[in-house]
Amino acid sequence: MHRSNLNIKSLEIFRETARAGHIQTVAKDSGLSIGTISHHLKRLEETLGVRLLDHGRRPMVLTAEGVAFLGYVDEALGLLRKAESEALSGRLSDVRSLRLALIEDFDSQIAPELAALLAKVMPACAFSHLTRPSHEILSLLHSRSVDIGIATVPLAEPEGLVARPLLRDPFVLALPADVALDARACLSGQNTLPFLRYSDEQIIGAQISAHLRRLRIDLPKRFQFESNQSLMGMIADGMGWAITTPTNYIRAARFRDRIDLVPFPGKAFARHIALFSQSDFAQETCALIGDSMRQLIGHHMVDPAVENLPWLAGKFALLDIEDISPEF
Repeated sequence: MHRSNLNIKSLEIFRETARAGHIQTVAKDSGLSIGTISHHLKRLEETLGVRLLDHGRRPMVLTAEGVAFLGYVDEALGLLRKAESEALSGRLSDVRSLRLALIEDFDSQIAPELAALLAKVMPACAFSHLTRPSHEILSLLHSRSVDIGIATVPLAEPEGLVARPLLRDPFVLALPADVALDARACLSGQNTLPFLRYSDEQIIGAQISAHLRRLRIDLPKRFQFESNQSLMGMIADGMGWAITTPTNYIRAARFRDRIDLVPFPGKAFARHIALFSQSDFAQETCALIGDSMRQLIGHHMVDPAVENLPWLAGKFALLDIEDISPEF
């Protein structure tokens, strides 16, 4: 029987380097050192006896041999992942590793409880937990740097990913509690406080901007924020207003008593949060984490929010698996 000298980890690193073009990017996403990445690439090329990457170019590009080899690597790793998933199907206690990425919305309350629950169900598993913006989580999933990502569903459908819906998070207006503002006047620009935006680089910011364009509402772009806490802090201090969601309001705990949430005055819209994975990743694991997340989100976010703000009932709501097409 022929025994291959190829190393699976080296193949995975080669694939991610081919996609990223930079060893530094692969090191950051994988948590490995640049030296380790370089060692795996060198070992792979020495084993094959060919150059797979042009190391002298930035970003690195594939040689002709590298292009041909990459096609087989993608197919082989996909088959291995499917075989592993089928072998472990229904045996969550045997899962050995799980790389999970969540948006910041769930980082403080929900993520620790989720980790504790998974540790009990998967006693042999080594966990890697990342907190990233939604667009970065989807990129990490496409590069297979994480196994499961919980993120906002983007405007453009992400190819090759399976989605399990979790939450409908409606867009609302956040106003300073001690300033008399009319919601419709805010959208028409007829007030003295500025509009505070989420960055268009983020999915939430892009969704808000797209909806305002549909409504033909043109508001200044003087203030844009990547940090939800900074945006909420300015609202609490009476320095502006924003279009946001109940989830973002809930996690700004120290500012909530100085912020009023009101319904969006016009055609309603919402973002959807879902659990994403590659189609060949173990769906039993995805189902467990999806069900656990729904319970935790309901307990920590939806139920208390609807109790305090009854007008959110039916709008800020958990989603069932049928509520979003499962594969894009």
